[in-house]
Amino acid sequence: MKKIISILVIALVFVTISNAQDQMQKDAMMNDDTVKTISLEQTEGVFTQKSLTLKEGSYIFEIANKNAGTDVGFVLVPKGKDASNPENHIQTAYVTNVVKEGKTETSNTTKLAKGEYVYFCPLNKTPQYTLVVK
Repeated sequence: MKKIISILVIALVFVTISNAQDQMQKDAMMNDDTVKTISLEQTEGVFTQKSLTLKEGSYIFEIANKNAGTDVGFVLVPKGKDASNPENHIQTAYVTNVVKEGKTETSNTTKLAKGEYVYFCPLNKTPQYTLVVK
């Protein structure tokens, strides 16, 4: 009888440990704090990527100046907000340096929640493009 109880206790310990490991893996997947890089290119007057669809999470925007003919930048604004008002810009999405001809610059890490945003370049005078976070 003692052997059966010992075997049951050992089995219960293994099941508990296995369940705890499974839960930790699920928690890690749900709290994926991986920062992803989104690469965008600007040419004269346009971004080559006309729209983006992303998952909720943290991103760095990498902006390349591909013969735009001027310095370029990057502005991200929640859709429906006045994009001409810098108070509405998501400032972490600004590139950390103006992007010179033939160069690439990055933003700081920007956490995006579900919703719609617009992005554009205020220096290269691009149209406003849609970024959707699902």
